[in-house]
Amino acid sequence: MGFLGMSNDVGIDLGTASVLVYIRGKGIVLNEPSVVATDSSKKNVLAIGEEARQMIGRTPGNIIATRPLKDGVISDYDVTEKMLRHFIRKAMGRRGSILRPRVAVCIPCEATEVEKRAVKDAALSAGAGKVCLIEEPVAAAIGAGLDISKASGSLIIDIGGGTTDVAVISLGGMVVRSCLKIAGDKFDEAIVRYIRKKHNVMIGERTSEELKINIGTAFPREENISMDIRGRDLVTGLPKNISVTSEEMREALEEPVFAIVDCVHSVLERTPPELSADIINKGIVMTGGGSLLNGLDKLIESKTGVSTRVADQAVCCVVLGTGKVLENMDLYGDTLSFIQNVE
Repeated sequence: MGFLGMSNDVGIDLGTASVLVYIRGKGIVLNEPSVVATDSSKKNVLAIGEEARQMIGRTPGNIIATRPLKDGVISDYDVTEKMLRHFIRKAMGRRGSILRPRVAVCIPCEATEVEKRAVKDAALSAGAGKVCLIEEPVAAAIGAGLDISKASGSLIIDIGGGTTDVAVISLGGMVVRSCLKIAGDKFDEAIVRYIRKKHNVMIGERTSEELKINIGTAFPREENISMDIRGRDLVTGLPKNISVTSEEMREALEEPVFAIVDCVHSVLERTPPELSADIINKGIVMTGGGSLLNGLDKLIESKTGVSTRVADQAVCCVVLGTGKVLENMDLYGDTLSFIQNVE
């Protein structure tokens, strides 16, 4: 295969927390935080990805580390475009600057036309030759290995950093769907609020994320575990060590977690009876980084009465599904009517 004969299709999971890039024939080639560090004028980009994430909460006044996507959609167009350009080039190497790849980008299932246009334009400006959009729950279902082409209902819950997408999929399309702007980031914010209220200690978002990953839980754990963290005492203003338990984490996360459970409930209530029967047989599948919260699958199962499991490689399901669509354009091109090719 010659230099230019190599694959020229790129799948991107443009997430609030991280960006994953899939190249057809190679698989996932990049997984980095969607964080950009710029100077205060936002003109010069100083760092992108993991390097920029290290700077969050630790920068001098003239450097800003920001996430250009908020709640699953673009909040800062110029910075997003620079970030996308960087990631496409990094993933494709020098080919990225010669070829204009066909790029498939994932979007939340209830993204507005304006939000879709922003993603499309950002990808085209970043060097894409052709852009198609795929709705996240469908990509997640394909990536989780569900056969969505049959007339049989599958319920997918995709919990990312900014949004939770819940959808019932049958015959390659979404029958019922709901998008909630409560996901991994809101879990972190809930932990920060709880620690401030209960312990009078202020912690940063990186500490709250570590708490969530290490001892966070949505369902009572068999044994109560704890973790020591450092923060700033709000009374004295001095650094302070405290110990936080997993039971406290369950309390802290109760509000955002139950909002997701309610969202699943409302989707199930609107599902046609025939598809409900399919879902009871197959169970609910969860994808996305937020689905890895300890006990969240057990909580959803206990509240809905439907068996619930977390997909293998949950974090990568969306980008893997996008990749499968690119690998099998002949198969999915017709059935997935919501792939919008834009010249």
